[in-house]
Amino acid sequence: RGYLDNLTAIGPRTVGSPANEVLAVNYLLEQIRAIERESTDAHKVSVDIQRPTGSFSIDFLGGFTSYYANITNVVVKLEPRNGAEHAVLSNCHFDSVPNTPGASDDAVSCAVMLEILNTLSKSPEPLQHAVIFLFNGAEENILQASHGFITQHEWAKSIRAFINLEAAGVGGKELVFQTGPENPWLVQAYVVAAKHPFASVVAQEIFQSGIIPADTDFRIYRDFGHVPGIDLAFIENGYIYHTKYDTSDRILTDSIQRAGDNILAVLKYLATSDKLAKSFEYRHGNVVFFDILGLFVLAYPARVGTIMNYITAAIAFLYLSKKVLQPKTRAVQNLKTLFTALGLTLISWVCTLVTVLIVAVFVSIIGRSLSWYSHFYVSVFLYGTAAAAKLILVHMLAKKFFYKNMNEQCLGDNFFDASLMIWSVALAVLTQMGLCSAFICTLWVVFPLLAKLMTHKEFSQKGTTLKFVMMYMLGVFVPYLYMMYLSWTVFEMFTPIMGRSGTEILPDVVLAGLIVVITMILSSYLINFIYLVKSTKTTLITLTTVFVVTLILVCSGIFFPYSSDAANPKPKRVFLQHTSRRFHDLDGNVVKSDSGIWINGFDYNGISHITPHVPEINDTIRTPCEEQAPFCGLPWILPVHFMFRLVKNWYLPAPEIFPRSPIRFNLLSKELMPWNSVRLNFEVSGPSHMSLYVRPHEGSALSTWSLGDGTPVASVGGDYFVFYSHGLQATPWHFWVELTAPEKHSDGMVSLAIAAHYFFGEDQKSPQLSALLERFPNWTFSSGWSCTYDLFVF
Repeated sequence: RGYLDNLTAIGPRTVGSPANEVLAVNYLLEQIRAIERESTDAHKVSVDIQRPTGSFSIDFLGGFTSYYANITNVVVKLEPRNGAEHAVLSNCHFDSVPNTPGASDDAVSCAVMLEILNTLSKSPEPLQHAVIFLFNGAEENILQASHGFITQHEWAKSIRAFINLEAAGVGGKELVFQTGPENPWLVQAYVVAAKHPFASVVAQEIFQSGIIPADTDFRIYRDFGHVPGIDLAFIENGYIYHTKYDTSDRILTDSIQRAGDNILAVLKYLATSDKLAKSFEYRHGNVVFFDILGLFVLAYPARVGTIMNYITAAIAFLYLSKKVLQPKTRAVQNLKTLFTALGLTLISWVCTLVTVLIVAVFVSIIGRSLSWYSHFYVSVFLYGTAAAAKLILVHMLAKKFFYKNMNEQCLGDNFFDASLMIWSVALAVLTQMGLCSAFICTLWVVFPLLAKLMTHKEFSQKGTTLKFVMMYMLGVFVPYLYMMYLSWTVFEMFTPIMGRSGTEILPDVVLAGLIVVITMILSSYLINFIYLVKSTKTTLITLTTVFVVTLILVCSGIFFPYSSDAANPKPKRVFLQHTSRRFHDLDGNVVKSDSGIWINGFDYNGISHITPHVPEINDTIRTPCEEQAPFCGLPWILPVHFMFRLVKNWYLPAPEIFPRSPIRFNLLSKELMPWNSVRLNFEVSGPSHMSLYVRPHEGSALSTWSLGDGTPVASVGGDYFVFYSHGLQATPWHFWVELTAPEKHSDGMVSLAIAAHYFFGEDQKSPQLSALLERFPNWTFSSGWSCTYDLFVF
């Protein structure tokens, strides 16, 4: 905790700032030198400061290219006295996003790594392999420092596996949410060694699907270093992730201890494992893994899971076939009855989903989106009760009008079989798709089928007795318990993300859809009870009443989305950029210029809740799009434009800013190349963060450039985006672009724009920006900085 407190006391550690490049680095070096002095003779400690320069392209956020210069890595190697050929890497990052102390993301991980280094170095027993501790200084700049290390550092060649320590929340348990690629031995190492395991292949497949707008250094080590690894992240309380509230006092000591116990044990296990040296021999195959209530982890090879899944599905289909063929003379009728029940079940699910999504859209349209953001129970009372009520209503009507003369026991049997069939088909399909998460379907086939077989005699002889109900519920207890546990983890991750997912996504629709899916899963083997009990009228009325009352309260606005509660804040995120823009023509003349504070709300509500507090921020100052300019002529720090509609950001006129360290953008030369190509050579100098935007004109094409691997990567919309950052004392940035054009164009070949972002120091906030930020309500996290934007045509 001492390491954590001291590191966060430095303040925000933005790449390029003295806080990050000098104070944080010096503090880390002091601690590492102190640890080195106290290490035993069994170990050799080597320290290196790396300041790499490089470039790469990545398909994250729609695709862009990154360039970094003179950023900082602090690298420590702990190895036996006689050296080691192979190594395991432990990675954290000590930089933070602007205007935040970054305690959980990722100072706490660096603090844990320092303590692990201290512990291992004092051990009298030498390790078999080296452990490399990378304290990287530019992760928040979209994974730049890890790229600089894994592609350029001499120690990187010896790395056979890595553990990446990250955060998507503040404290709590650290979740293993990515492993591999392949290399199942790594998961087995975690299973054997971790003292407090918390891991899920479901989280891995959700994260790698891209639906969560985040990425980690895991991608860099996997894609550029071709090294397998384990990705861990704190996921609790994501509401204050990347905000000013991410302070060290909010991270419980128990959480730090737990993470330290786990990571130390796994690192020690890997550093003494024979498999690390021969990892290439164990690289093939994926693994199914999941923890049981955080007590232990089950893990088995995916190929074994595939066989188990197909056998389970086959047994279920065999059971259903036997039911249909008893007696053979009624096989057609039995099949018709089964498919009728199956159809009704699917219809009830579709009706439920449509109904609840209509409610979610209605709530969004009337301006009450995110009413549950600070009060999660509201989402359950609103969407959960609506989903359950609609399911019951559909089946109640079917029972009353469609099945009015049928035996209740037969109906109960039919709908159990229909649910079993749905889960069996889902199991076969997901397994065929190669998804390891199919193990969930296995649980929902095996345990209910066993429960059915155990209760068959009781049910057939006496009907729906209390004994039958108890035995049945006990039989399906395992999948229900696991599904509730998994649902808690999913909501823990997804609910806070809805507050930073942009203005394009309706968060109520996403959350309502999740709740409906979970309701359908949990009710799948309870639908049969609607047909077995005499009446569900009381349950339906109760659920409907709760839904109606909650809907009225939500519409009234009683549930305010955000909270400034000191103990548990759930702020609204707003980004403000005091911008001066200049647009140049082909001759270099300024044809248009303006200045204003560009405002983006990071959730669907935009700034509707802020207008009463700051009246001048209203719908009359919507941001106009400069159609002729790339990215609408706006100074995006990252290419996230597709997440924000222009009707939901604002441009408040403000005086022009004059940075003390202005950007300098020069065309050094223009060369005619073969095949009708023209190469433009540029030199740029400016602050630590700059964004370059490129748009070839109609008839021209950007064929190659000096960035990344030479192949330009377009962002969403077709423009090209380059993210640039540098550490201290970087030389001017030189780059070239090559364009092909079959003929001369009177309006030029290409538009290039450059934005300079001032995240720290005297240029960060103008007096006007500071005054505006002070007027924002205390339930917001408003992050502000100054920037300039210049558009040129060549």
